Amino acid sequence: MMNMKKIKTWMLLIAVALVTNMAVSCNEEDLPDNYYTATEMTAAGFLQNDPARFSEFTRILQRANFLSTLATYGEYTLYAPTNEAVNNYLSANNYGSVEDIPQNVCDTIARTHIVKGGVYFTVDVSDGTLPLLNMDDRNITITCDSDVNNNNAIIYYVNKSAKMIERDDSVTNGVVHTIDRLLVSTSMLLPDLIKQDTTSTIFASALALTGVELKMRKVEDYSYTIGRDSVEEGLPEVFFGAEGEKWTKVKFVERRYFKYTAFVETDETFEKAGILNINDLIAKAKAWYDNVFPEDAGKYDDDYTHPKNPLNRFVSYHILPFLVNYDQLVISGQIKDYYCDLSKADAEDYYETMAQGCILRASGPKDGKVYLNRKRMDVLITPGVRVLSPTESGLNLQDCANGVYHYISAPLYFNPEALNNRMRIDATTLFPDFLNMSKCRVQFNEKTMTMFKNNYLTNVKATSQSLIGVRGNEIWTNSWEGNMVAICGEFDVEIKLPPVPKTGMYELRLGYSVNPSRGIIQVYLNGIACGVPVNLQQGPEGWKEDTEDEEENRATDKSMHNRGFMKAPDSQGGDISNGGTPFRAAGYIMRRVLYTGEIRQDQENWVRFRQLLKGNYSLSLDYIELCPKNIYASPEGEDTH
Repeated sequence: MMNMKKIKTWMLLIAVALVTNMAVSCNEEDLPDNYYTATEMTAAGFLQNDPARFSEFTRILQRANFLSTLATYGEYTLYAPTNEAVNNYLSANNYGSVEDIPQNVCDTIARTHIVKGGVYFTVDVSDGTLPLLNMDDRNITITCDSDVNNNNAIIYYVNKSAKMIERDDSVTNGVVHTIDRLLVSTSMLLPDLIKQDTTSTIFASALALTGVELKMRKVEDYSYTIGRDSVEEGLPEVFFGAEGEKWTKVKFVERRYFKYTAFVETDETFEKAGILNINDLIAKAKAWYDNVFPEDAGKYDDDYTHPKNPLNRFVSYHILPFLVNYDQLVISGQIKDYYCDLSKADAEDYYETMAQGCILRASGPKDGKVYLNRKRMDVLITPGVRVLSPTESGLNLQDCANGVYHYISAPLYFNPEALNNRMRIDATTLFPDFLNMSKCRVQFNEKTMTMFKNNYLTNVKATSQSLIGVRGNEIWTNSWEGNMVAICGEFDVEIKLPPVPKTGMYELRLGYSVNPSRGIIQVYLNGIACGVPVNLQQGPEGWKEDTEDEEENRATDKSMHNRGFMKAPDSQGGDISNGGTPFRAAGYIMRRVLYTGEIRQDQENWVRFRQLLKGNYSLSLDYIELCPKNIYASPEGEDTH
C-alpha cells in the first residue's frame, strides 16, 4: 500500500507541475513543498528529529507507551500537535506539564492522534471521515476551507478544530500531518450531542418528546469477549470448497459496539418549509404520515412515544441503528471511480431505519454529492434530500462515542412512491455490526475476512457450524461495490431483509458469481422453500454475449429470466470508468430469481440460506434485489442497469 501511495503522490505532483491556472477546490491546488518528504525515518523518528516542535507530544507518546509503536513496521497515519498546541492544552486544563496529565487521559490523547492500519494523505480524504477509526475507536474527520489571505490556498482541518499547518510528510511506516491543536474526543452520546447543537433546536425537541433519544444510548456489548490470539493472529486457516481454496487471514472483531446515524434538519431548514416550532412539526408530521399510513390516522396522536405516532415516525425515520459516515453512505472514492458507470445509474445503497417498516435510499450521482430518497430511472423523477458534507456542515463536531449525525437540506419523511423501484441491496448493509466496525465498506490492503463470534450478529440466526464474515472493498474483485459477505462451512443462516416500501408483488433475487468453492444452497423466504436448490458452481444455460441487435439481446434476457436467471447489471464493472468490462458481459456473474410473490411491508421478512453439500463450501453473498412488479413486468421491460 505504501508503494501505491508513493506512486499516487508522485503522479499528482507531476500533474500539478504540468497544469497551470488550476481552479482551487478541496481536491485541487498548488501543493506545498512539504507534500512529500523523502525520508528513511519512521513516524517516531520524525518527531524525535524535531524536538523544537514535537518534544511535548513525544513525551505524551512515551508516557502512553506508543512512541515505540510508531517506531515499528506497519501503516500509520499520525496527527502530530506542536509544542505550542500541547502547551495551550496544558494551560486550558491547569496542568503544569505533561507529567501532570493523569495516565488514563495521557493514554487517550495518544490513541486519539494515531490511526493504525491505514496511510491517509489529504488526496485520499479531503472532505469526509477516514475509513478507519483512530486507536481510541473514534472517527477522524477531515474538512477544508479556502485561505483568502493566501491566494485561496486550501486549509485542512482535523475534527473541525485542529488546522493542518504541515501535511502529507511521508515516513517509512506511514504519514505525519502536523496540527496546531490537540484532538479531544467528546464523551457525549449522540442524542446529547444533537441537543447541544443550537442550530437544530426543533429536531432536538422532537427527539426528546418522542423518547427516540432513549433508544440511542447503547455504546458497547460488554458480554462480547474474545481472546487476544483470535484478534491478532486470527484463525489458522479456513478452507472453501473441495479444492481447498484458502483465505490468507480470518480474524474476529475484538469489541462489539452499538452505534447510530442521524439525519438532522437545522431550524433554518425547517423554517424554509414553514416549520417554525415543535407544534408546526407535529402538524406537518401528521399530514405526511396520515397520508402514508391512513389506517393509523388519529389513533396515536396524543402518545408521542408510540412507534405509530406521526411525530415518532418522522423522528425515527431520521435514525439508522448503526454507523454510516458521510463517505460511506454510498460507494465512494477509488471504489466508485473503478466500478460505477454513473451515466447508466446512480450509485445507491439502502438502509433500514428505526421507523418500523420504513427504508431509506442513499444515492451518489455524477455531481459527487449524496442524496436521500432520490429517484432516478432513465430520467430524474424525485430529486431527493441532499446530505451536507462535513465541510458544508460548519464547525459543529458531529460525531461521538456512539454515532454521527449529518445535516440535510430539506425535511425528510417516508414516501413509498419515491422508493417504488428496484432495490439493489449490497450485502454489507444488511449487517449493522459489520457497519459499526468501520472496515466493512472500505478497502482492505489484503485478502482478509473479518467476523464476529457466533450469535453476535444483529438480524441473523445461524447454526454453530456457520461462519459469517465480511470482506472490505477491494479493487479487481467481481463483486458489486467491490465487497461481499462470505458465509462459510456447512452453514444454515437466516438474515432479516430490509422492509419493502409497500406491500405488493416482488421478485426476490440473489446476485453472485460462479465458483467451484461456492456449493449448492437451498433458499427459503419466511420459512418456505424458494423453488429448487441453487447451484453456485455452475452458470445458467442459455447465456449469450450481447450483440449489436437489441431485439436479440432482449430475447436472450427473456429466455434466461424464464429459467430464473438474469445477467448481472451493466452499471458496474471492472475499471468501467476507463472502458473496462461491465459485469453484464461476464457469464460467471449473474442474478438468480429466488421468489416471485407477495412481500408485505408491515412484517419482518427473513431469507434463509442452507448449504446442501458436506464440507467447507461458501456463499459469496454479494447483493439482494427486491424488484416490484411494475418494474419486472412493465410493458417496456426492465432496464439492464
